[in-house]
Amino acid sequence: MEIHALHHYLCLLPLFCHLLPCYAIESPQYIVLLTAPDVEIRLYNESVWISALVPASNSFQDSTEDGFHRLYQYIHGANANSLRLKKTAPILTSISQAAVNSCNHYVRFYLSRQVGLTPQPNPELNLQVEKWRSHCIAVRKFSGFAKDGNIDKEKLGLVSSLDRLSSSAKSKNSVILEDKSAYAVAQYNASFHLSGRLNEVWMNVSAQGCPLY
Repeated sequence: MEIHALHHYLCLLPLFCHLLPCYAIESPQYIVLLTAPDVEIRLYNESVWISALVPASNSFQDSTEDGFHRLYQYIHGANANSLRLKKTAPILTSISQAAVNSCNHYVRFYLSRQVGLTPQPNPELNLQVEKWRSHCIAVRKFSGFAKDGNIDKEKLGLVSSLDRLSSSAKSKNSVILEDKSAYAVAQYNASFHLSGRLNEVWMNVSAQGCPLY
């Protein structure tokens, strides 16, 4: 397996490029419930993901590469049906505190709705199939590269935006952050894209119009 399998995969994603239409790559479906400065509240539909756990790590970048190596094999046929799967976006790395100086990282690949019955991953890959119910996510967009040195800052920025939104006298919608320590980073661009890059921080929230999750 090549060291930079994640970068190779992202190089093939035509999202946000100027030559191919964005709809060429499938992403989880959602509707926007609320837009405010530096934050968007989205209601995502039900979805299915393949997840690779990288436990007790202190590096987002290393964990994303590690987890995606296994996902890459699954995508390219290391599953019960020997099926090569359609490319989707984003590559999602969820982060939750495991200990004082380490976190659990879950690197996820979204399964296209066209797949039908989900092919089970080969056991040696240690992957899990996850079925997500419809739920609300607060999103903060940021440019540049998602790195160990900036993702926590972006997460704190999202938390601050949600705090301002909830405390605003003009806000008619109460947004409740479910867990301030858990968040995810969505990556959409290849490593060679030096400008116009898009990343997102995701955090689960409750708000008007959101189902229980």
